[in-house]
Amino acid sequence: MTDQFEYSTPAHPQDIQQLGTILEQCFISALSSEEVYINLVGVENFRIIRRLGQVVGGLATLDMGQWWGGQRVSMTGIAAVGIAPEYRGSGAAIALMQHTLKELYAKGVAISALYPAVQTLYRKVGYEQGGSWCIWEVATKNIQVREQPLSLQPVVPVNHEVFHELYQQQARLTHGYLDRHPAIWQRLIQPDEKERFYAYFIGTKDHPQGYIIFTQERTEDGEILWVKDWVLNTVAAAQTFWSFLANHRSQIHQVRWKSSAIDSLTLLLPEQTAKMWRQFRWMLRIIDVVKALEMRGYPPGIQAELHLEIQDNLLVANNGKFILSVANGRGEVTRGGKGELQLDIRELAPIYTSLFTPYHLQLAGKLDGTEAAISAATQIFAGVSPWVADFF
Repeated sequence: MTDQFEYSTPAHPQDIQQLGTILEQCFISALSSEEVYINLVGVENFRIIRRLGQVVGGLATLDMGQWWGGQRVSMTGIAAVGIAPEYRGSGAAIALMQHTLKELYAKGVAISALYPAVQTLYRKVGYEQGGSWCIWEVATKNIQVREQPLSLQPVVPVNHEVFHELYQQQARLTHGYLDRHPAIWQRLIQPDEKERFYAYFIGTKDHPQGYIIFTQERTEDGEILWVKDWVLNTVAAAQTFWSFLANHRSQIHQVRWKSSAIDSLTLLLPEQTAKMWRQFRWMLRIIDVVKALEMRGYPPGIQAELHLEIQDNLLVANNGKFILSVANGRGEVTRGGKGELQLDIRELAPIYTSLFTPYHLQLAGKLDGTEAAISAATQIFAGVSPWVADFF
């Protein structure tokens, strides 16, 4: 069915207006907002799918990186996947994703991530749940952190470039964090007509130990302070973060911030009053098995060997047996071996990200393996709960 469609890379400028109209209907937005997004990402980063010369859908590709085990892995984010309603169910979306993934493999990209509207489509092309995107909430009256060891310096005007170095310091140490695409940085500080952004360095301007970027919103349920982005590289910065937010309690009722499903920031609060307000799982796809496994970092004290047998119905170069040898925090992959851990390319994703252990995937019927292989994979891919701060 997919051979009925024509794939365009990159998108032609004359196709963008048609795609914008499709995305407007898909995402229930104004055409002007879709045009702003397309211009922000760049026309050259969109892919188009046609049938009989007619644009029936498209998507955006965001070339960036993702941090795994302290190492940057090349990653392409997939966003704004939209198919015209009259072509849904025709195979257009599958064709679009298959062509895009083959293009990414040819470009040498190691992995890909996306936020699914529905998981079924993306599982068909090799994606699986990879990590969490969470928003936490706490009442300002319940923060009760008074000590503020550092000063705060307002950043005016808000320019995202001044935060890059601090962000990268935290990103390298955070399992799953993005090496952000410029469009993600720009959207982070691009308010709509009802918003105003506030930004502060935590510490001195010359030697900041973190930062906070936030907006304030008045709702029927009370006033909310939304932390859009934060970096806290020291204990003093974390204490100052909470104290600063607590000092808004006379006007702000709730604070919401993005963090991991297992949020260590809440350890600084006196009681378990912070609650997860929203949680969503993003998905990951291993594009190139060898590159993905060799670019990733591993626990430094582990020396182990894992014999994999992988099936990939789309990217045939990923099929077969592989030996992953891990030592000194790095991995080396060779072809061959015993194939003691057998799994589909899809099931490799949550093991790679440490979202699920091999044991739990085995219980769910997602892989087969010897006891020794399960044990080795558990040690090799041990890690903290993976998460991403950005919705793209």
